[in-house]
Amino acid sequence: MCAIFGIVGEYNEHKAKAALSTLSHRGPDFCGITQTRELFFAHLRLSILDTHARSHQPLQNGTVLLSFNGEIYNFAELKEELRESFSFQTQSDSEVIIAAYKKWGVEFVQHLRGMFAIALYDDETLYLFRDRLGKKPLFYIDEGECFVFASEIKALTPFLKTHRLNQDALLSYLSFLAPTPPHTFFEGICKLGAGEYLIYKNKRAHVQRYYDLLDATPNIITQEDEAISVVERLLEESIDIRLNADVPIASLLSGGIDSATINYFAKKNSIELPSYTIGYEGFEKYDERENARESAQLLGIKNTQVQINQKSFMQASEHVFDTLDEPLNDPAAIPLYLLFEQIKKDGYKVVMSGEGSDELFLGYRQYFEYLDIEKAAVLGHKNWLKKYFRSNFSMNREWEWYKRIFDDTLLFRTSGEKFTDLQKNRLLRKNIKDNDSLKYLAPYRERFESSPHSDHSLWYSYIDLNLFQAEHFLTKLDRVSMAHSIESRTPFLDHELAGKVFSISPQLRYNEGVTKSLLKKVMAPHLDKRILTRKKKGFSNPYMEYLVNSQRITLIQEVNRQTGMFKEQELAEYVQRAKSGNFKQHLWGLYVLSVWLKKWML
Repeated sequence: MCAIFGIVGEYNEHKAKAALSTLSHRGPDFCGITQTRELFFAHLRLSILDTHARSHQPLQNGTVLLSFNGEIYNFAELKEELRESFSFQTQSDSEVIIAAYKKWGVEFVQHLRGMFAIALYDDETLYLFRDRLGKKPLFYIDEGECFVFASEIKALTPFLKTHRLNQDALLSYLSFLAPTPPHTFFEGICKLGAGEYLIYKNKRAHVQRYYDLLDATPNIITQEDEAISVVERLLEESIDIRLNADVPIASLLSGGIDSATINYFAKKNSIELPSYTIGYEGFEKYDERENARESAQLLGIKNTQVQINQKSFMQASEHVFDTLDEPLNDPAAIPLYLLFEQIKKDGYKVVMSGEGSDELFLGYRQYFEYLDIEKAAVLGHKNWLKKYFRSNFSMNREWEWYKRIFDDTLLFRTSGEKFTDLQKNRLLRKNIKDNDSLKYLAPYRERFESSPHSDHSLWYSYIDLNLFQAEHFLTKLDRVSMAHSIESRTPFLDHELAGKVFSISPQLRYNEGVTKSLLKKVMAPHLDKRILTRKKKGFSNPYMEYLVNSQRITLIQEVNRQTGMFKEQELAEYVQRAKSGNFKQHLWGLYVLSVWLKKWML
């Protein structure tokens, strides 16, 4: 796990090295730079595999230069396949990428199984690749004469002539918790989406898609027994290949099935992962320490519990906001940052985590609510209902769901949807038309509608994996783990496993009305019933209580008086509702935005 950075075109060496240094937390073990008059190509290394100096990057072979962030889990198999055509000098997965590129050209990426952000430079052409499910970040600035790329935004802001707010990033953030690709909050800085690659040649950039979950053929597996068998095999394989490291590995442990599954298969593979759980002083109702303690006992593994309080939460928040570079509406980022801080102190460089399971196996209760509401779309006589919902506005999300159904518009717009378009219109001092946010989902929806998939639940999984997961949860996980120089691995987001789930008859995931029913059946022979039947709690925390008690909440209205972005009365209503326990994440999103605006725009 590392940082990649580069410039194609004229550059100032001092400025380039200063920008690179902002990424040192991602790769504290070695800094490598290859440079010519119009090329600055750099790498910061966090050594996980083949920690020897021979595997330092950038790697060069002939005309090919490589700077790579991530892990290629099938590199050993690829190495055997490529051995006849390439003379390997290292034991790393990085060199395999060059060998694969030399044999297959840009199609080499189709042979990789892993997480990655890859920069390849060959024959005055730059290629950038982001992995299929968006685990690793990749940002860039394209000014025509000069092209700059980096693993994090902080390394790119020095190359902006001015700092201007990207309105599309703002609006998509309010809607979906994080800016949607290619947008970032900084006008001029873009990001690659999951499964995309970029070619920069002759001072022109072109972005293409090389992977899509929808390419999976639907309904290949229609029998439950076969589905259970296939999922178990791929899940165990996915976990096993992610246990390969030359450094200590730990795991996150909640009270749920996902982390228990990872730890079960790791132990089956004779690797007992020490686990970590977080709790909140005085707010035990939010945490899962008791459930995690019981799970650890049932699994026979060590569990360390980290307790935080309001002081540590609020102090860490400033570091987290700087780590994230731009607004991300996820209050769990702060306790997760503190958890990784302890894991780092205990000497671990790799952590296994359960992201992706909810989206693949329908782990959110609201998925089933949406599936039920979808049925109302076929009502033959709904004009009266359409008029009623149109003329009786409510801020409650259920009102919005039914209005969409009776308006014949798209119901599900990610599990992370927060501000609806009508809510934004009432709050912002600018006109926002109803359904305006659909433009940010349009590329995904168009691909879905032109694919052979049609089941509503697959749309839920597809858009959530591309946005709610890749741009929200995985952004959080990558930044807060790498802030402590820790690599996070997410076996549920193996593309072989995810693609196979998309080939299973979708009804097998929801026909019993039970969240994660398929995964629970896979794990029924292996996990205690107490783990399998626990009610999902999620990574909740007392962020609003902390925000109110610390009086930091006043920053929202303070910044708004300077920017005039929001209507004062509507904003005051959100503040009051949040203090009463309603619309809490809406307000947290406004707080995070206010912190960023104060730093960068005021």
